[in-house]
Amino acid sequence: MPIDTRNNDPRPVLVVEDCDDDFDTVLVAATRAKVGNRLIRAADAEVAWRLLARDQAGAFSFMLLDSNLRCLDGLALLEHLRSDGLLDHLPVVVFTTSINPSDRHAFCVAGASAFHVKSVQHTDCLRTLEAIFERWLSRAPLPKSAVTSSPTRRWA
Repeated sequence: MPIDTRNNDPRPVLVVEDCDDDFDTVLVAATRAKVGNRLIRAADAEVAWRLLARDQAGAFSFMLLDSNLRCLDGLALLEHLRSDGLLDHLPVVVFTTSINPSDRHAFCVAGASAFHVKSVQHTDCLRTLEAIFERWLSRAPLPKSAVTSSPTRRWA
């Protein structure tokens, strides 16, 4: 798939999603949005952590994170990710079925860059994902020196 000329960030997107049907929806939305970036799937938090630990210098454009994962949930992964400060530069977009305001708050406090609720309507879900891709792939990646020295902005 060719890289969309509107896309300023050609790095792959890490999709942390354990449900095959939901991952298929992500693939459909990426195709509809003409995303040229590779989508790398981690079916659980442990696989995601291993992929992220290999290269902490900005290998991924952003992470699309499901909150309800087997074993270690998305919030625990995000807290672990942000705990050492080495991956503060990685935007983490939470995409979940949870409509609980306390879940939104917990993810924001933990350092999520955005929080979106999965719609039960397939077309609405696709539109939300397309908007996520457009928003997070239209940013130009920061130079490596800025990535390693930027302070982190946390939501309270």
